[in-house]
Amino acid sequence: MILEYKNSPIFYTDVGRGKAVVLLHGFLENSSMWQDLVAEIKNSHRIITIDLLGHGKTGCLGYLHTMEMMADAVVSVLDHLKIKNSFFIGHSMGGYVSLALAELYPERVYGLCLMNSTPFPDSLDRQMNRDRAIKVVKQNSKNFIRMSISNLFSPDNREQFVEEIEYIRLEAMDMPVQGIVAALEGMKIRKDRSQVLKAMEAHKMIILGQKDPVLEFDDLKLQLAELELDIVEFRGGHMSHIENKCEFTYFIKRFIEN
Repeated sequence: MILEYKNSPIFYTDVGRGKAVVLLHGFLENSSMWQDLVAEIKNSHRIITIDLLGHGKTGCLGYLHTMEMMADAVVSVLDHLKIKNSFFIGHSMGGYVSLALAELYPERVYGLCLMNSTPFPDSLDRQMNRDRAIKVVKQNSKNFIRMSISNLFSPDNREQFVEEIEYIRLEAMDMPVQGIVAALEGMKIRKDRSQVLKAMEAHKMIILGQKDPVLEFDDLKLQLAELELDIVEFRGGHMSHIENKCEFTYFIKRFIEN
């Protein structure tokens, strides 16, 4: 379904009945990443998936999509659907958006799961890497997408999930340069929301991959120890919903049943 928002389309899906669960995808992804999980939980919950700004079938609002802008777009969908509060499960960039939403609209968050994500901001090195990525995208976005997708998986798993990697690549190839650049710019300047997470009274959980090529597992785990939340570890990389599908589904079901 499509909602018009600031003269731009936002694509979303709405299935099932019960307590609402909002699923927010990561960078270079779209709401199709959740199809297997939706099939598992739609009989017990109302499941909302949303294509974030510049991704999937959702339009762009400029060359900078801050996490706050994305959160406002998500809330516009929930307002349209008359959903007051929900569980939020955010993969990577979707986790950053979920945290921005939790800071702006704390009353709307019933529970928050960060999946292969972090409440901490980009380091200076990471910000420089974002700038380099933006230059590459502007020169050849297709090559950037080809390189980026396989690098989300643990090196041990890349051969095993060749078909899944290719599917994600093909989906991402339709993304406009504007959407890729706007997301990179937004992630680069996002705030430290570790204290937002710590102060949350809602149920909160984080899923980490021990071999995540994107996040520094050991450092992140140490930093998270002070934030008073449930930490779930898998042996895979950044794509827990694929690399650790059964365990991932089990823990998500437990999370939303609380």
